[in-house]
Amino acid sequence: MYKYTIDVQLEGKIYQTNVIANKDQTEEEIFQIARDQVLSQWAK
Repeated sequence: MYKYTIDVQLEGKIYQTNVIANKDQTEEEIFQIARDQVLSQWAK
């Protein structure tokens, strides 16, 4: 498992989130997890 700190741009703001992912996950999958986390926490 690896910890990544990802910046996600959403609605003109930049959010920073941490993602714990398996080492075999692709970069695209990791960014999708980060985006989903930001959406679930901040989008209303």
